[in-house]
Amino acid sequence: MPAHDPAGPTQELVSDVFARGCTSRAAFEDVTSKWASLALLALGEGRYRFNALRRRIDGVSERMLSQTLQTLERDGMLTREVLTAIPPRVEYSLTPLGARVAEQLRGLADLLEASVPELQTARERERG
Repeated sequence: MPAHDPAGPTQELVSDVFARGCTSRAAFEDVTSKWASLALLALGEGRYRFNALRRRIDGVSERMLSQTLQTLERDGMLTREVLTAIPPRVEYSLTPLGARVAEQLRGLADLLEASVPELQTARERERG
């Protein structure tokens, strides 16, 4: 996608997840963290309130989930909607970009879940 700099000629932005300074690499690192991947998978099922999402992602702390959701919101993967209610409620849902990423993660999760016997065998063999 071309980038226009008013001070100079149009430059072509190069996307390369292997390049240290590329935005796609930073997003890749964020998305592939343990809690972010699980949050995206859960939100792929539908909207969640914070505590319901925390219950869905077994083992995540309140603080870690909060940080993860802020990171995913910053990256444009999800939206945080404050609902006017008493008490106030906050719901999280995927953006179109987040939904596309979650769909790819779902394929990986399905593959891993279907491969549990192989994974267990490999881990048992490693333990000796």
